[in-house]
Amino acid sequence: MKRTSFARDSCPVARAVDVVGDWWSLLIVRDAFGGNRRFGEFEKNLGVAKNILADRLRKLVAAGVLEQVSSADGGAHKEYGLTERGRGLLPVVVALGQWAACPEAGFALVDRKKGKPARLEFRSEDGRLLGPDDVRLVRAGGFDAANPPAIR
Repeated sequence: MKRTSFARDSCPVARAVDVVGDWWSLLIVRDAFGGNRRFGEFEKNLGVAKNILADRLRKLVAAGVLEQVSSADGGAHKEYGLTERGRGLLPVVVALGQWAACPEAGFALVDRKKGKPARLEFRSEDGRLLGPDDVRLVRAGGFDAANPPAIR
């Protein structure tokens, strides 16, 4: 069955799902945040078939999420590093991890300076902490800010 492409969709969520909407792509990005850089590291950690991994890595490079870089040890093989666009996926990975949080999650977001747990949060412009009932998605552009239409 051929997958529908959302690459040209007007919705940014649909376009994002087109790039990282399958589980292997998100898990590759998660592992890249965890320090994996080599094909073999992704393969071993994820248990994914080589052909599927090669395809997902190729697509993530083409989408500008990962880039191929020279090996850190000076070897002939290439490694994969997160681009700025790829690093922008950190809130997505963290949000999914927090949503499904459990003791055996396998990773945690930690403040580099203090070594303490950190959380992804939404805050208003005045600094108030916002929960799901305090926010809603609205269509961008061309609406009355006092009464924005909700996305359906």
